[in-house]
Amino acid sequence: MGGPFSGLMEEFFLQHTENAHLVCLAHKHRIIDYFRYVDDILLIFDANHSDIQSILKHFNALHPNPHFASETERDNTINYLDISIHKTPHELKASICRKPTFTDSIIPYSSNHPTQHK
Repeated sequence: MGGPFSGLMEEFFLQHTENAHLVCLAHKHRIIDYFRYVDDILLIFDANHSDIQSILKHFNALHPNPHFASETERDNTINYLDISIHKTPHELKASICRKPTFTDSIIPYSSNHPTQHK
């Protein structure tokens, strides 16, 4: 677990890396769209021009410390954050993604848990 300043430093580092390299990588690999929330990235790219392994190789070559990993879509569906994105021939459909361990239980407000947990 990092210190309280580590999240801010990570954000500065990722923004600097994006500003310095993303335009070149987007042009080289024909990246159509790039979405990032904290350290989760969703890339939409032209699969006829590039593949995820070459994009991943270039992302990991930018700096020795962060290591990027990939998850590809299965059955035209990919999970990003807590959203399941399904690709059809004419549109993208989104739904809430639930992990297999999801229990759908909440902490009642009248419980003895600290207020910030409720």
